[in-house]
Amino acid sequence: MADTTQPTIAPSPAGPPRRYPSRIAFALGLVLTGVVLVVTIGIHNPNPPAPPAAAAPPPVSAKAEPRPQPGSEAPQVGLAAPPDRPLVSDQAELDAWATRVAGKTRLDARVLAAYGRAEMWMQRQKPSCHLSWATLAAIGNLAFGTEKPGPDGTMPVQPGPAEGPDTDAGKLDGDRTADHRIGPLRIMPSAWHKHAQRADSDGKAADPRNLDDAAFTAARYLCSGDDDLGTPAGWWKAMLVYNPAVNYVQDVFTAADSYAAASVAP
Repeated sequence: MADTTQPTIAPSPAGPPRRYPSRIAFALGLVLTGVVLVVTIGIHNPNPPAPPAAAAPPPVSAKAEPRPQPGSEAPQVGLAAPPDRPLVSDQAELDAWATRVAGKTRLDARVLAAYGRAEMWMQRQKPSCHLSWATLAAIGNLAFGTEKPGPDGTMPVQPGPAEGPDTDAGKLDGDRTADHRIGPLRIMPSAWHKHAQRADSDGKAADPRNLDDAAFTAARYLCSGDDDLGTPAGWWKAMLVYNPAVNYVQDVFTAADSYAAASVAP
């Protein structure tokens, strides 16, 4: 009879214990430690890295003041020059006025006296013109700035660029091929020949380099028409005859308006 007893299978010897759980726990511990260190350093670091600078806002563009338009308005009226007294010297009154206006406008008193004298004389010669010294001051300032005349009133201002065909054979501007604006009030040679007059009763001819002569000649030129320079239409018409460049006349307007306002400010 066959033996039906099943053979007993001996258990295999136990292998080494599995270590995967412990490795995973160790790795998680390292990660947790790193997180704790990062958080701790971020909180307690006395010199943390500076945050990136914020982008600068775009510059705010200043709104430009509108330019005066031809015929729209006239410059303000400044402190009037003393009245002209033909038989009495007005020099003391003129000098006192010029000193007062100089303190308010920062213009030179000697220069202002030339403009004030031109206003005085035009008040008597053509009272309907209403020319203000401030307009002459603006023209002069654009031509020679803060330069001062010599003791005799001479200002060696160089002629301007060529602006037209020659009319004086180069006698005034030194150019036989074209005309240039001359003197401290920038007058064309053709206009100088027509309106020039000496500001000193010494019998000499008017000198385009002399500030007093140039200011009086410019005043006569501006008042040569029937225009009232106290009105917008009259001021712009006379100035555009004096110089047809609109940008230039706008600059004269702005400067004249500023000088006039400063002269009457408290």
